[in-house]
Amino acid sequence: MKVLGIETSCDETAVAVVEDGRVLSNVIATQVDLHRRFGGVVPEVASRAHVEALNPLLDEALERAGARFRDLDGVAVTVGPGLVGALLVGIAAAKALAFGLGVPLVGVNHLEGHIWANFLEHGAAEPPYVCLVVSGGHTMLVHMTDEHSYRILGQTVDDAAGEAFDKIARFIGLGFPGGPALDAAARDGDPNAIAFPRSMEGSGDYAFSLSGLKTAVLRWVKAERAAGRDIDVGDLAASFQEAIVDVQVSKTLRAAGEMGVGTVLLGGGVVANSRLRERMTSAGEEAGVRVLFPSPALCTDNGAMIAAAGASRLRRGETTPLGVAADPALELS
Repeated sequence: MKVLGIETSCDETAVAVVEDGRVLSNVIATQVDLHRRFGGVVPEVASRAHVEALNPLLDEALERAGARFRDLDGVAVTVGPGLVGALLVGIAAAKALAFGLGVPLVGVNHLEGHIWANFLEHGAAEPPYVCLVVSGGHTMLVHMTDEHSYRILGQTVDDAAGEAFDKIARFIGLGFPGGPALDAAARDGDPNAIAFPRSMEGSGDYAFSLSGLKTAVLRWVKAERAAGRDIDVGDLAASFQEAIVDVQVSKTLRAAGEMGVGTVLLGGGVVANSRLRERMTSAGEEAGVRVLFPSPALCTDNGAMIAAAGASRLRRGETTPLGVAADPALELS
């Protein structure tokens, strides 16, 4: 089964062709340079950029896959969550393709796509799993009981991890996007240099909170500057990053133990963070839990993950009506 996947939930225009679990093509047009001067993603700018980039990407994805439109067995598209204007661009294109080609359309939850990125590199899904999904807009733990059955164990009550990375990186002058810049700066720092709080680590549940940690960093920086002391950006970045990673690792491994699950999946843009991958792998080995995550290229928003999740649903006979609407607050269920 050859499925085209379209992803336009935020600031990456992405198209891919996947056939029976193999990625035939996976092309992405990034908008980083467009949004850098604003210090974050501007929804209207993102939507217009998707409109400009999508048709050329469709042609490129098919060419790289050695396929034509008539070779497609289905079209998968992100229907939420995300920026409503950005989502609408991808959905409109997917509807037109599905209708014109006479093939089924399947709407995919963006968060499910991040989970399914794992199966493109690690083989077919064999639930149950505990999944940690961390991105610019989400930080959550999910119990995946079947191929497309999910139960949210807990999620952030305020900021998402990627959001916190971006805000602190901007505050200390590392620019946008903040996640990669902060990860790079942290490699030269001491993660134990500054004792930042581990918010909700001992809460007994699977919820996360990053707003208090972010405030603690802001106050520490202001106090150091007021005292006339130089700030070691490497130590600051490493200590802030470690505070986030500590909580994510401990809660994820505890969830795996309590759910009786032997494999943990990571998904989302923040999973490209080198420290999170390192710590989660070592903690999994100590606990006897297998930890899987996609390569960095499949952690960030991409069409291949949408095509993979969509293809699985199509094989089960699940399709989406052409009248489907964008749902910017779509929940994983």
